[in-house]
Amino acid sequence: MSNLNREAAGLPESVWERIDASALDAASDLLTGRRFLDLDGPYGLGLTSLEAGPETMAEDASDDLAATIGSRALPVPLLQRSFSLSRRRIEGHMDLGLPLDLRAAEDAAEAVARREEQVIYQGVPELGLEGLLNASGRATSPAGDWTQVEQALDDVLNAVNQLDANGFSGPYALALSPARYNALFRRYQCGDMLQVDHLRRLCEAGVHKAPIDGAVLVDPRVGELKIGQDLRVGFAASDGIHLKLFISESLVFLLDDPAAICTLDGDG
Repeated sequence: MSNLNREAAGLPESVWERIDASALDAASDLLTGRRFLDLDGPYGLGLTSLEAGPETMAEDASDDLAATIGSRALPVPLLQRSFSLSRRRIEGHMDLGLPLDLRAAEDAAEAVARREEQVIYQGVPELGLEGLLNASGRATSPAGDWTQVEQALDDVLNAVNQLDANGFSGPYALALSPARYNALFRRYQCGDMLQVDHLRRLCEAGVHKAPIDGAVLVDPRVGELKIGQDLRVGFAASDGIHLKLFISESLVFLLDDPAAICTLDGDG
């Protein structure tokens, strides 16, 4: 069974390739978690939940009852956004060589990408899923005013020392709010090196501008991003004027060890 239903749209493969490329390019520009987390999959749309952690004895056996053994299960959320393309403009592209405007596909892909980032960093509290910024058991470290030269390096070094003490020696990835990331493009007073270049030497898994508040330092051994269905475009229906399409993916951040996370907290 094809859950994407693309054959019913009546589009040639060359048009689907254009749509896919535009959507993937738009999404890739926004995805930061995939740049430093381990990826596993895709396993397919049918992956709806994952067992997490070891099996434990919930209740010992007695004379008249069997033992109760089980493990925790995590849901694998499905992320989806709909959009429309004009049938007339598609025909104009195929028959007359006119430009094909795919901004609607790009906007939908960006919406899915932003939601993926939210799943990774903030989790999905309604589904019992934690993210990098709110994982129970993570380390925390204060962060000051990064407009002051040396403050960013001092703060990140303190976070590195915390993860090192937890047994995580890197390579580290650093995800930053836009304001903190942009503050790094200043030169040290006694040289030509930018602060961001200095931090990249310390954080060998990258320094990333992410849609978050504050900052978080991560050892990639923190866990995996489990992919059910990777980002795909499908066909839903046609009203005779527009093709109703959608972009969807399914994934979950499987958090193995929150001690591999240190959030940098502060309003600087």
